[in-house]
Amino acid sequence: MGEQLALGLPPREDYSAESFVDGEANASARWALAGWRAWPGRVLVLYGPPGTGKTHLTHMWVRESGGTIIAGADLAESLEGLPPAKPVAVEDADVEADRSALFHLMNRAQHETIPALLLTAREAPARWQTDIPDLQSRLKAVSTAELQEPDDALLARLLKKLFADRQSPLVEGLIDYLLPRMERSVEGARRLVEALDREALARRSLINRGVARRVLDGQDPFGED
Repeated sequence: MGEQLALGLPPREDYSAESFVDGEANASARWALAGWRAWPGRVLVLYGPPGTGKTHLTHMWVRESGGTIIAGADLAESLEGLPPAKPVAVEDADVEADRSALFHLMNRAQHETIPALLLTAREAPARWQTDIPDLQSRLKAVSTAELQEPDDALLARLLKKLFADRQSPLVEGLIDYLLPRMERSVEGARRLVEALDREALARRSLINRGVARRVLDGQDPFGED
């Protein structure tokens, strides 16, 4: 076969602004992040379903603001070593960040020790669990930006990016075939592209409609969580 086949390569992590897939589902979040110097209380919570771009947007924001990223699970031990007067982003703050450490960090932002604090989460902050009343009050009042699941136009651009990340060549018309048949979520798109790539590699085939039909019709291609 003279055409390039699926290579079975892992996706490349590319958090550049150029590789971000823009659409209506993330437009308001991008606008909010761009205005970080004017966040009320110097804090913003960026939240949305898995795979909607929180990590990508966080890396873009950190590059623009000159800040630093902390995993939520590492917040308590990282708190005292934070660089002075620099923006901070905490990922997975809703489920992994120590609540006392989070409260102290929000206090620092309020008192301008931290010029901007970005928290990422799956849930809106008013729904986060905490037994610290003052933190609960802060979370209910904090500014937010929501990332939503994509529409068709954004899903189509996302699929193209996911295939490109794996260096998997596209057969013409494949994305139009996939859109009405696939799970309507970013995470579903990621799992689908992985399954298509795996199926095509196993068959030493292009990712074509035949491969797509077998994956979509068949055999619980996404597996069990």
